[in-house]
Formats: sequence, C-alpha cells, structure tokens
Amino acid sequence: MNKIIIIGAFTFFMLSIHSTLPGQVRLPVLIRDSMIVQRDTKLKMWGWAGSGEQVNIKFMGKTYTTKTGPDGKWLIWLPPMKAGGPYSMEITASNKIIINNILVGDVWICSGQSNMVHYLDLHKERYAEEIARANFPEIRQFLVSTKTNLEGPADDLAPGHWKSANPEDVKRFSVVAYFFALKIYEKYHIPIGLINASVGGTPIEAWTSEEGLKEFPEMLNTIRKNKDRAYVDSINRAAMADLRVRARKKEEDKGLTGPETWYDSTYIPGNWHNIYIPGYWEDQGVRNLDGVVWYRKEIEIPVPMTNVAVKIAMGRIVDADYFYINGILVGNTTYQYPQRRYTVPPGVLKPGKNVFVIRVLNNSGKGGFVPDKPYYLSAAGQTIDLKGDWQYKVGEVFSDNRNVTGGISAQNQPAALFNAMIAPITNYAIKGILWYQGESNAGRPEEYKKLLPALIRDWRHQWAQGDIPFLYVQLPNYMDVNYSPEESNWALLREAQSEALDLPGTGMAVTIDLGEWNDIHPGNKKPVGDRLALVALKVAYGEQDVVCSGPTYQSSRIEGNKVIITFNNTGGGLISGNGEDLNHFAVAGPDKKFKWGRAIIENNTVVVWNDNIPDPAYVRYAWADNPDFANLCSKEGLPATPFRTDE
Repeated sequence: MNKIIIIGAFTFFMLSIHSTLPGQVRLPVLIRDSMIVQRDTKLKMWGWAGSGEQVNIKFMGKTYTTKTGPDGKWLIWLPPMKAGGPYSMEITASNKIIINNILVGDVWICSGQSNMVHYLDLHKERYAEEIARANFPEIRQFLVSTKTNLEGPADDLAPGHWKSANPEDVKRFSVVAYFFALKIYEKYHIPIGLINASVGGTPIEAWTSEEGLKEFPEMLNTIRKNKDRAYVDSINRAAMADLRVRARKKEEDKGLTGPETWYDSTYIPGNWHNIYIPGYWEDQGVRNLDGVVWYRKEIEIPVPMTNVAVKIAMGRIVDADYFYINGILVGNTTYQYPQRRYTVPPGVLKPGKNVFVIRVLNNSGKGGFVPDKPYYLSAAGQTIDLKGDWQYKVGEVFSDNRNVTGGISAQNQPAALFNAMIAPITNYAIKGILWYQGESNAGRPEEYKKLLPALIRDWRHQWAQGDIPFLYVQLPNYMDVNYSPEESNWALLREAQSEALDLPGTGMAVTIDLGEWNDIHPGNKKPVGDRLALVALKVAYGEQDVVCSGPTYQSSRIEGNKVIITFNNTGGGLISGNGEDLNHFAVAGPDKKFKWGRAIIENNTVVVWNDNIPDPAYVRYAWADNPDFANLCSKEGLPATPFRTDE
C-alpha cells in the first residue's frame, strides 16, 4: 500500500512539474475551442511561454513564427480572412495545443449592466419557442465571468467557454445580444460571436480604464486609494463589523424568536390583519415601515396538484423574501429585482388546506409585492390565483441606527471591471460594441454627459481599431407615470445618451416604449436586440437604405402661439403610434413653466400649442421618468427620441 501511495505521489509530482515547465505555451482563456474570430482584419494571437521560447502557429495551411520576450509573452499577427470555417489551429513551443472548431465571422462585445446580463432562461416563459427553436451553431457566446481588479489591468479572464446557440446553451445567452445576433445572422449568414462582459447594478466608470478617466480627478484619486490593499481592507473590516451588528438586530424578528416561528405548521395565528397581494404595505395602511412583514394565507389544493412538481410565480417582492408552505422553505430571494419563480417538489402540498407563509424584508422605500406581475400556482394543467386577500403581521421594525458603514464594493469602483473583464480581451479583434447601461448613473446625469463619450473614446483607444461601431440602448420608460410635466433625472440621462451620437460611428436604439413602470428589468427585450440590429445594419454594415431610427429633433420655429417642430429620420413619415392624438408634448413660455400642449402632425412636422400660452418659447417631448403615453413614431414603428428645446 505504501509503495502504491509513493508511486502515485511521484506521478502527481512529475505531472505537476510538466504542467508548469517554463517552455509550456499557454493561451488566453478567450482563445480556445469553438471561438469565433473577426473576419476581414488582421488578427492578434497572443499568449505566454518560456523566455526566449520559439512559438509556431499553423493555420489554414500557413505557419507563423515568433519568439517570446524576456517576460515570456508572445504575439503573432495573422492576415485578414474571409468568413468561414470550421478550422483548426496548431500552436507549438515545447508542447502543442490544438484549437478546434474555429469560425471566422463578426465579433461583438456586449457590455453594460443587468439589462445586458439578463439571459433567456430568466424570461423562459416569454421566449420558450425561441429557446426551443435555437439551432444556430454559427452564433456563439463567450460569457465573461464577473471579476474585479482594483490594482490595475489583468492579463487574462477568469475561466470560460464559447457556447453555441442550441436549446440548452442558449438559455445563458443575453436576451438582447442573442436577438441582435440572430437578426444579423439571418441577414448575412456569417458566424456571429458575442463576448458578453456585463455585470448588474454597475456604473459606467467601473467599465472605463484609469487612462480613460483622466478628465475625472476625483475618480482618479479613488483609483489611487483603491490600489492600497491595506486601505481597502481596513474599510471592509469596519463594514463587516457593522454588518454583524445588523445581523444580531435582525434576530429580533418576532416571527423567528417566539415560542413558535410564524411559518411553523403548528403555529396558531393571533392578531393578524388583512392585506392585499399584490401591493405595497405603505399603500395599505402601514406607514413608513422598513423592516419585516409576514404574510399568511390558507389555500385549498386539489388532489391532482399534490403529487407533482408545482410552479409558483410570485411576481416581484421588495426587497427579500422567504417562502414557506406547510412549514417548509420552498424559495428564497435576497434581491428585489428578479421575478420570483419557485418550484415546489412533490409531496409538499397536501390535499385540502395548505398554509402559505411569506416573510418579506424591506430596507428602504415601499415594501411588499409589486403590482402588475404574475401571482399564481400551477401544476397538472390547473392554476390557482394567488392574488387577493392575505393576512399580515409585522415581525420587526428596523431602527434608524441600523444603517451600516459602507464597505468598498469593488464592482462599483472606477476602472475595476475594466481591469478584470475588458483589459484582457482588447487584443481580440472585433466588429463593434453593444452597450446597455445607465440605470446606475441615473442620479448623476450631468456627469454621464462626459462619462459616456469618455468610455467610447477609451475603448476605441484600447482596441486600436479606429472608430469601432459603438451602439447603445437609450434607457426605457420606468417608475411611476406622472400626469403633469415634470423634471426627471432619467430624462436628463437619456439626453446625455442622445448627445453621445455626436461622436462618429455611434448609434442608439430608442426604447422609450418598451419599459415597465414597476420593473427596472423590462421583460420585452427582443425588440431591443432587433432595434440594435437595425442600427448596426446602417452604422456597422453600411446599409444606407435601412431606417434604423425613429424621428429625432432637428429644429423648431415659433409662429404666433404655435411651435412648429421639424425632425430628422422621419422614415416613411410621422404618425401616431397608437392612432390616438399625439401625447406628451409640453409647452412653456419664457418663464419655463411647462404645461401640456396639443400637438398635431402637419406636413411631416409637429405643431404644438397651448391656448393659455400666447408666447410659447420652449417645447419638451416625452420628458419624464416614464412618459408612458408618448406616441410619436415613424411609419416604420420606431419611436421618436425624447427631447427638449430649452437647452
């Protein structure tokens, strides 16, 4: 036995030495089986080996040779190639690596925050048919793992793989990026590669390099401080201490600390009150409560639903929830934005009366169940509506002093995501960039006017491919509908996004009609990808006849008490998108006190007026967080871009 152990240990030792020999050629994570490389441009192949080691690449019948530098790095240029494949590539130094199933086509970087992250499986009910039909081996995605680096640009990504669009792997494709790729593929039938480097809830400055932030001295100062690991560790230690204090406070929840927990199947409720689901508790007689509220309801379950897996849709819950059935935890989500989709295993439900209990935690703002979302239980071809009267009881009220000292969230720090998720891939030739972000910067719209152009210039500099097409999504409508003219940070941020179109090679997909008032992650994402594809056809592929934008403001003139507005990009002409009178035009005199105006389409212009404003000076259109009823479009169905004339 000892002899076997010694032999095994020796074998492992020798293998370990062999795998780390200095002459071993090593490739970046991105350069691997099933990769798609960019057509019609020179390509960089790069990696590492021993110092002074000769590296050879055999590809498409030709051999390319180089030697590593003193640092062990090597780089080989390959000539431009036409779309095609699959091909194999052989890379040798003292060892040999063979890369199989390589395609040549168009590669797009897909980046931003959660609305670019959201993958098809999160919306599988809406896109079930598209998932089932996915059979496009020439559409592939490389999903970059979330990673940060506060100290500087990294050499390589975290481990990952290229995956093709089949019914299983497509579930993890970005919804927006997939439908974009599908549209381009159906047009040109060339391989489309998607490199998805996006992280939910992140600001634009986290995606910009230190060099790209040179016009933002406060951010540069933050970057310098974050490079000091002792400084970062000290702040995070203080934050963890406060978190431990808060965790102890949470144990004061009466629903967890009494003789019986309130979710226990033997618990007998007393002094519970009626409440309606869906709805926020602040809208139902519970004022200004940040804390824990328990919901309870007895639900009759028929026999056929008890011996099969049951699906529960519980809308969105602000902020976190623990879902119990008959005393058993069947679901838990700690973040307010994902829609709740829980599966109850067979045997949890029983025929007749079942006790449903939901523990909801809310830290700020309104807490509870978001309206206009699905709330039901389904199995065996039957559905039970979970909307209606429930009972509630407050388990804990969070005290004012429970706010914790904020630690350093690395993914929100300037340059941190660029360093870890973008810098390692800037050698990889691409066709263009898709960007969907802005929500996390909506509180700083004036700064965003500088940050977005800074990012565009920075990434173009990093890739060194000239004015790479940079296409992005303008923020959709979101939050409560205000039926009076209002000031709006979201409108200001949309304006900042519009102004970035002054840079060459840029394009913007307007989505002012695709949002949801109660969900920062609107579910109707296919049109977003489709509209980005239209923009790409014109900006990146040179299809001049494509109408890729709805009407955009050009100029205005005043005639009496009316303002006549002229537009660019009117396509086949201006129309009302829903056939009703034009909405969401506001008029103001020199005092800038805006009131709703009447608006009509006349000779492919829009005439706006308010009978009570004899001397109009300014007009705004769709200027609100959620201009839900704005309806100016082109005949092609593309919405007009929000605008104002008072700037």
